[in-house]
Amino acid sequence: MRLAAEYVLPLRWSDDDAIGDLTDYLGELAGWIDVTVVDGSDAPLFAAHARAFPGLVRHVRPALAHGANGKVRGVLTGVAVARHERIVLADDDVRYDRAGLDAVVSALADADLVAPQNVFDPLPWHARWDTGRTLLNRAFHRDYSGTYGIRRSVLERTGGYDPDCLFENLELERTVRAAGGVVRLRRDVFVVRRPPTLSHFLGQRVRQAYDSLAQPPRLLLELTLLPTIVALRRRRGVLLLIALGVVAAAEGGRRRAGGRGVFRPSAALWAPVWAIERSVTSWIAVGARVRGGVRYAGTRVARAATPLRVLRRRHSPGGLSRNAGPVKSGIAADGG
Repeated sequence: MRLAAEYVLPLRWSDDDAIGDLTDYLGELAGWIDVTVVDGSDAPLFAAHARAFPGLVRHVRPALAHGANGKVRGVLTGVAVARHERIVLADDDVRYDRAGLDAVVSALADADLVAPQNVFDPLPWHARWDTGRTLLNRAFHRDYSGTYGIRRSVLERTGGYDPDCLFENLELERTVRAAGGVVRLRRDVFVVRRPPTLSHFLGQRVRQAYDSLAQPPRLLLELTLLPTIVALRRRRGVLLLIALGVVAAAEGGRRRAGGRGVFRPSAALWAPVWAIERSVTSWIAVGARVRGGVRYAGTRVARAATPLRVLRRRHSPGGLSRNAGPVKSGIAADGG
């Protein structure tokens, strides 16, 4: 049976190296759910995608012109033209199976935003490195994935979310919370994500660290690690204890909510390496903020995400309708 929901995939590629994998995935996906791809690629690639994508996939251009974050522009366009109230938003590297898709759509019965857990497959060394981040996030709170389930009525209520923020996932979640929406974390629903190329992974390091500027306590902790290591450089026993503590925390994240079934037993050993990398790149990110923002898609983005208190003043937190009518075109036209 097809799901009464929409799958929205924002896309902006500069090459088609992964087109075969994506096309095969979209062909399978279109048998389960209505699919809309919002494609901001240049004209030759857009035309090539129109020829390659299966006929059941709706392929459109972004309608929102302003905003530094192209992913948000694509999401808002897709939401505006969606044919259903329940929507699954997913990056181009996300690969749902039917069980995961069913779980996310079903969870929207009593939630406005549903956040599952991504897991890399396959696992080159840099994906294992980044899995250290995933496990530490799971240990202390939650990981931010490349996919969400959302009700269209939430973004109708808020007029979208801000397309000028770098940490678009946090901006989306905070916007939903500010409007009185129910956010459900599904750490036990594991959705495959294709790892980036090595060059793309290296290019993400400072940008991802910049996201922590939207979470000051986390940023302070990340900034503290590097000077602590320098100060204790001659006390190897103490440094070893710190590293073991990081591994133990990551292992706790691996064991949480069924994670042992999908994360390898060795995954937690990568957490200290990632923690050191994050401390170094956090200092670089602070320097970028002083210079006016981090570079992203050919421009500088200053703001990681809007504080929740600001969004609460902007959006009255009344109850959200479970029986929303048509989305207003203002979502695509006005954004956040």
